[in-house]
Amino acid sequence: MQLSFKKGRLHAGPKPLPGKLSELREGEAGILDRIELPEAVSQRLMELGFIPGTSVTAAQSAPGGDPRVFRVDGTEIALRRETALHLILKR
Repeated sequence: MQLSFKKGRLHAGPKPLPGKLSELREGEAGILDRIELPEAVSQRLMELGFIPGTSVTAAQSAPGGDPRVFRVDGTEIALRRETALHLILKR
């Protein structure tokens, strides 16, 4: 008798938390941990509300998926995927 098994986990536990802002799906939220960008860009993002410890929610995106809109501190801000890749969320 031959048995076959699917590779992977037997029990689907909780979904892993996204590690980067760009990985959030529409409606999901995460807490910003740090910004891994040059100081001038990081400073501008912090002026817009992307401050470590702040909750950020993913909103809609353009038809091609880029840029995406994020809600932070009551404001909606569009970021390109390339920028959102460098905003790291707490796990």
